[in-house]
This record gives sequence, C-alpha cells and structure tokens, in this order.
Amino acid sequence: MKYKSLREWMGILEQNGILKHITKEVNLEFELAAVGKKACGKYALCFDHPIGKNLPLGNKIPVVTGLTGNRKMFAQAMGVTVDKMSEHFADAQSHPIQPVIVDSKSAPVKEVIIKDVNLYNLPIPIHHEKDNGQYITAGVVVAKNPVTGERNVSIHRLQVNDKNHLGVLLLPRHLMALQRMAEKAGQPLEIAICIGLDPIVLLSSQAIVAMGFDEFGIAGALYGKPIELVKGETVDIEYPAHAEIVLEGKILPNVRKPEGPFGEYPKYYGPQKNREVVELTCMVSRNNPIFQTIVPATDEHTMLGAVAREGGLLKIIQHSVPTTKAVHLTPGGTGRYHLVIQIDKKNAGEAKNAIFAALGSSQEIKHVVVVDTDVDIFDPVDVNWAIATRCQADKDVFIISGACGNKLDPSSKDGLSAKMGIDATIPMADKATNKFHRIQIPGEKEIDLDSYLL
Repeated sequence: MKYKSLREWMGILEQNGILKHITKEVNLEFELAAVGKKACGKYALCFDHPIGKNLPLGNKIPVVTGLTGNRKMFAQAMGVTVDKMSEHFADAQSHPIQPVIVDSKSAPVKEVIIKDVNLYNLPIPIHHEKDNGQYITAGVVVAKNPVTGERNVSIHRLQVNDKNHLGVLLLPRHLMALQRMAEKAGQPLEIAICIGLDPIVLLSSQAIVAMGFDEFGIAGALYGKPIELVKGETVDIEYPAHAEIVLEGKILPNVRKPEGPFGEYPKYYGPQKNREVVELTCMVSRNNPIFQTIVPATDEHTMLGAVAREGGLLKIIQHSVPTTKAVHLTPGGTGRYHLVIQIDKKNAGEAKNAIFAALGSSQEIKHVVVVDTDVDIFDPVDVNWAIATRCQADKDVFIISGACGNKLDPSSKDGLSAKMGIDATIPMADKATNKFHRIQIPGEKEIDLDSYLL
C-alpha cells in the first residue's frame, strides 16, 4: 500500500480529484451530515470550517467524511479490482501480519497529550433529526481480554453525554463479552477510541473472526507490512500510531445511562435504552488533527461492514461448499441482511449447503440467494432474473423461524428473527440441456456504442 494514515489516503483522493474541500462554514447540527450524504459515493469531503453551539469559536479542527463512499474507492484502497475484494480480504484474514509497537516519539498521534478531556472541543456532528445529541461514528474501539490480554478491535456508536463521558451501544459480540467479563470481576474495561484512520484499519475492524483474533493482523496483511501501534498514556492498550485522535478511557462497571435514539444503518432509529458508559481519562492527537465522521446509513457506512464481512463469509462458506466463487452483501439489504452467493454447482444440494453455512456464520444475515456463475451478483437485476426464472418457491425456498438475528432490525422481536434461503441455481438435471441457456448476441460485449453515434 502507498499509504498508512488518513492524511496519506486523503492525499491520494485529492490527487484523483475525489476529495473536495468545503471552505464555507457548515453547521455540525444536521447540515454537515446532509451535505456529506449528498456527496457520498461521488466525492469525499473535508469541511474546513465546521461550527456548532458546543464548539469553541475559532475551531481549527476540520471534519472529513465519505472517504470510501463506493465500492471502487474501497477497491482502490485495497489495491485490487472490485470483483477481487472479498477474495483479497479473505486471504489477508488467513495470513495476518502481526503489528509492531513503536515508541511515543515515533507515533504522530502522541504529538499532543491532554489529560483533562473535553469532548466539546471536538467537532462532533449531530447527524439525524431524532438523534440524542452528538455522536462519534467512526471511532475504532480497541480493548483487551481482561484474562488473556488478547486485543479486540471494533466500531461502536458513541453518544456524547458530557465533556468526558460517552454512552456506548454494545451488541452481543466480542466487546460486550469482554465488558461482561470485567464487570463480573468488579473492574472497568479499559479501551481506546481511535478517530481518523485510513480505510484499511477501518475495514479490518469489521472482520468476522473468532474471539482472540487480533484484527490489526489483517490490517498488516492488507498493508503488506505490520501496522505500527503505540502504548497508551493512561490505559494498557496499544493503538494505531498514525491515528489523528485517540480517546483513552474505561467502560464503567455496573453503570448504565440513557443512550439513543440514533439513526442506524437499517435507515431506522435504534431506540433509547439504558446502556454502558465510558469515562475518558486522556486524549492524544496529532498537531492540527482531523476529525473523521461516517454519516450513518450512507454507502460508506453500509459497505464498510459489507466489504469486510464478505471476506470472512467467503472463507466460511467455501469450507462447506468449495465450489463457492463469490459473495455479496447487497446495499438494499443494508450491507448486513441480504447475501448473494455465486457457486459453480457440481452436485445437487450444494446451494442449500451454502445457504446453511451462510446463515450459521452470522446472526445478522436474514435472506440468502444462491446463483450460478453466469449471474452477476453485483447486479440486482441479474439476481432478480435468476430468482424469477430458476426458482420454484415450493421446492427452492425455505424459511427458518425463531433464529437469532440483529437487534437493530426493527422487524425482529428484540433480535429474534426468521431466516430465508432461496436456491436460484439451475437444477443439476438440466445442466447438460439448453433449457436454461442464456440468450446472447455474438460480439455484443465488445460493441462500443459511442463509436456508432459519432
């Protein structure tokens, strides 16, 4: 990779004409998110002069968003083509390169150290109409297993409660398990919240891995060299040395306060509930840091989870069905709930085995469609065509009731969800016939229409 920090990635985007600077004043309350949402997928934006009622006059910290707003930008960040992203990420996950620890003098994020943390000095936006205040949305949380010391890296929404406290949403995943372990022992769980990171670290944090797997190893494999980490000032945590801002702190045991509502990736509000609280103990940053936000429910948000998950899913499904060629978590399925699997079917029943493997691999997946290799899994029209012409509902669709789903899915009952699988592949008995042979015009793909319209 030709970059190892947010700034270097921004430089590449700027050279390519993708990053645009907004020089006028833009309000942190709704306006910044609205502009960012409009631009997402077209341009990355740097708001040079954000303003807000809690922000001090003369704020010098810019806000960036939309830095990976479409699949092509993610592919560029990974150094591959769009169709190779899942395979490339899966390979990195299989061959991690462990991080290295550098001293504070070699870590740009340690240029400024502030022990009296005041979140109101940061340009933290309010994104949606009914959000319960300012939210950090691009904060990568680093924690350690309180028993084994193994690192965990993940992203969580973080609500500003006051100048040095945050509310955090913990779903039934690794960080919640670590927090419960610490809480059971009557101890806080130390964490570091890293803001202002390049796409490689953000993607790695979203990998589907077992407890104890260090996601920073995936980042190293994607970089082609170890990611550099630095030890915290007030916590026994190592975090990216090239981050823009890191908030050190701890999740308090047996403390719950109202968090939410908050507009989430399914394009609905996650409800308000009493949730865990983070107390901040230190803030470190670069000189003249850059604040990063991800506007929720935009393509940047949904694809961040989708691209990384696809790599893990591909590995898992291939273990069960080796003929699996590719997977795609669709944008319309929020990048979480709808999965399309492409297989080169050799035996009857392989499609259903792929569906079972997918549903068992992630509680978030609700609907799985399996198609043949002649179907473009990134084209919703092509996938819909396969369902329409190769599927009979009475034998090719099955439904599982009462499975564990995602609590942010408003159609679930507190996470209890139905699952559906659709086999839209050609029956093996018809493989050798012309019954499902797609029509085509010889030379059609090579035609350059513009050359005929001159």
